[in-house]
Amino acid sequence: LQCNTSASSYNSSLRIGQQTMSLRILLTTLSFLSWSYIAIDAFGLETVAPVASSAVNKVAVAGATGRTGSLVVQELLDRNVNVVALVRDLEKANQSLPINDEKLSVLQSDLSNEDQILSSVDGCDAAIWAATGFSDNPDNTWLVKIKKLLGVALTPRKTIDAVGIPALAKCFPENGSDDVNMPKVVMLSSAGVTRPMWEESKKEQFIGAADIPIVRLNPFGILDIKADSEENLRKSGTKYCIVRPCGLNDNWPTDSRPVFSQGDVAVGRINRKDVARILVDCLYTPEAEGKTFECFTLQGYQPALSIDKSLSVLYKDSDGLPEAVVAANYALLQQLLPGEKQDSAALAMGQTYEQLDKDEQGRFGQRGTEDAEGAIGGELNPQKVETQTSVA
Repeated sequence: LQCNTSASSYNSSLRIGQQTMSLRILLTTLSFLSWSYIAIDAFGLETVAPVASSAVNKVAVAGATGRTGSLVVQELLDRNVNVVALVRDLEKANQSLPINDEKLSVLQSDLSNEDQILSSVDGCDAAIWAATGFSDNPDNTWLVKIKKLLGVALTPRKTIDAVGIPALAKCFPENGSDDVNMPKVVMLSSAGVTRPMWEESKKEQFIGAADIPIVRLNPFGILDIKADSEENLRKSGTKYCIVRPCGLNDNWPTDSRPVFSQGDVAVGRINRKDVARILVDCLYTPEAEGKTFECFTLQGYQPALSIDKSLSVLYKDSDGLPEAVVAANYALLQQLLPGEKQDSAALAMGQTYEQLDKDEQGRFGQRGTEDAEGAIGGELNPQKVETQTSVA
């Protein structure tokens, strides 16, 4: 397969028209659309979730009352898996979780307290981290949000991500008796976490990923905190998987085809229900172990029967990711942006792709004049705007 795009457009990293793309890069690119499953989906077969392994019968969920965490809990229960929900507020848990389900145990736990985490997770086979030190939950008051965000800004080393994720990893040491090669800790992170740290040349090369609102503004350094937490998990020694969804959008169609990529150059949308399904799938997918990847979904495409083949061609973190792969990923992913203008770098915070197409102003003002910290801390309406704590 030969690519015909000018090499100068991508800093000569692809050597387009001069070399044949390596088989590894080709497989990675094609995996985005899971071509091998399209013919199967055409016959109307239903998506089949990975079969729950006998080695993973009880799963702890951190952040279980959150908008994504509660969906993770339900997904696990639907698969007949026992769940230990780690929550801060028992009253909220009673309102947001199916507490009458005999497979569910709810434990009040301070995720910034290592001892409490170790005690709460005792007896679990694996864990999913769906918690965050900041929130766009519309049920939270403006004052509660500001208090949380100020805590993130003033004491980043003491946020629940910084403390809780390493503590959770200690519960599942790699030298344990279990030899099943599947993730023991699956972390919900966010696309865009590495982009604020890119060199200027890389930001210019991948401007459609680097110049989107949440990355350009990075309020309270929230992306930096997530990036540090990811690295802490990688260094922990436990078997892990890190999932970086793009823009969380509750209005985006659910049960859509997930697109997986690496290199942190993905931009798009995904429904939280699909994120929850992917997080749980990873617990039972050996091909997810030791890998970090971004994801969004394609509207109008059914999910594949399994994510294992798509994940199998992705690189392990320990192997490193060639820059040529990152450039190839970016070139393809920019063609899959929502909207007609397909110009993610032109978005203002709180502005949708549809508003951009119509030259309408977003909720928080024109690009370059947004009050980023006010946007995150204010009363966001997730039914009207893109969620700001993940990449739009």
